[in-house]
Amino acid sequence: MGCNEPLKSAVSTIPLPGAPFGVAASGDGCWVFVSLMNSGQGSHAGVAVLSKMNGRVDLVRTIPMPVPPAGIVLTHDGELLIAAAMDKVVFVDVPCMISGCPEPVVGAFSDGDGMESIYANVTSDDSLLFVSEEAAAAITVIDLDHARKSRFRADSIIGKIPVGRAPIALTFSRDGHWLFTTSQLALKDWGWPAACRPEGRSGVSDLRNPEGAVVMIDVVRARADPAHAVAGRVPAGCSPVRMAISPSGDRIYVTARNSNAVVAFDAGKLVSDPDHSRLGMSAVGAAPVPIAVVGGGKTVVAGNSDRFAGGRSAQTLTLLDAGKIQVKEDASLGNIAAGAFPRELQVSADGRTLYLTNFGSNSLQVMDVERLDPRRP
Repeated sequence: MGCNEPLKSAVSTIPLPGAPFGVAASGDGCWVFVSLMNSGQGSHAGVAVLSKMNGRVDLVRTIPMPVPPAGIVLTHDGELLIAAAMDKVVFVDVPCMISGCPEPVVGAFSDGDGMESIYANVTSDDSLLFVSEEAAAAITVIDLDHARKSRFRADSIIGKIPVGRAPIALTFSRDGHWLFTTSQLALKDWGWPAACRPEGRSGVSDLRNPEGAVVMIDVVRARADPAHAVAGRVPAGCSPVRMAISPSGDRIYVTARNSNAVVAFDAGKLVSDPDHSRLGMSAVGAAPVPIAVVGGGKTVVAGNSDRFAGGRSAQTLTLLDAGKIQVKEDASLGNIAAGAFPRELQVSADGRTLYLTNFGSNSLQVMDVERLDPRRP
């Protein structure tokens, strides 16, 4: 079909009709979906549908949404796109989006008032859905099988997992037994010491806040008893936000936004030996947010958002040698140009294409992984 032909350009940028947040690529490589959080150029918030064919990525249409979507995920059967959207979870029929049918949104329900739902992910068997709630310091657990059978009723919610403040990332271990999330700030009752300066406040240099955390969740227990599903937590730098796991599942990488760094963890030790799970930290640019692992696990890509300086000027992606993070050497391989406020990175199923949403410049950046060309500043 030509969906996975090499890209004609090493890097291309596709303008979008709104500010993009999340990006998800179909398993066959033919389609890319981007959540648009606000209006722009007369378009409503929604989901942009793009085709990937014959080495090109092109905008096909935009699907209006009832509320602005943030993080999105595709079910593994390719039938549903699920969006975390304000205080709702929205379900969209993927074949309907692709064909251009008139009503692709097939359901939505609230997961609680003022939740600030930000991220979503599903188990490999598509039976459970997890949604991170920034304002609630919790992860909502949803019986996705029941949601589909009941035409997406709110009684599909099983319960909520209490985590730290402002959770975002939702990343499964390769065996699916564990779900890892980030929490930007430790809770007071954890007793962690002040180690971080306040974000976005110029002139404040003293340490006032604790580190954030990587939180480990038992997926089986989350189905039966969400309130007691947390198995542990470890410090993860100042304001950890996004997470990526290596293809082999042995390493987890986290962007610590307020540390201007990427933190590496041994994924197995996060549960078995958390005190010795942290492998190293590597400096990147200002306020990194998105992160991805490419090149078979050899290279980590982090997007420097610079959001607290306005987030409206062009930024960069920093490429890191994954092996050097662990041995605490200078891991930087150089930078690649990005748009304003790079927000989410997604690697295609075949590992050959890297997608980046540039929130501040209303664009999707598409990169050929084999032709990434980092330049030293």
